[in-house]
Amino acid sequence: MSMLESIRVWAKKIKRDAVMLWFAQRHPDTPLMAKLICIFTVAYALSPIDLIPDFVPVLGYVDDAILLPALIWSAVRLLPDHVVLHCRSQAEEWMIKEKSKPTSYAGGVAIAILWAATLYLSWWWFFGR
Repeated sequence: MSMLESIRVWAKKIKRDAVMLWFAQRHPDTPLMAKLICIFTVAYALSPIDLIPDFVPVLGYVDDAILLPALIWSAVRLLPDHVVLHCRSQAEEWMIKEKSKPTSYAGGVAIAILWAATLYLSWWWFFGR
């Protein structure tokens, strides 16, 4: 398998696991701490807005390459095995049926609010004192 093909397979697994966490956060056997991490990860992963926009050199892809897999890994470690297996199969079915991943507009709104707050605090810090 070529390096490019390996990256494609890895990226597809990341997308599937982000959708899997979407189902896991609703599963009744998911512990509270895992639910919280799932909710945060899903809101971030499925948000139409990136925390660090991709046009920012190097840093734009760091969140997609490091932060997202770390969040997914953390959530999966806290989930019971049967929940992971069940929700992964649900995610695969969803992605085959819908041909896309769901979108979290709540995550997009949260990131937009975070950016607005950061810009306001920066303005206040430099000009408002």
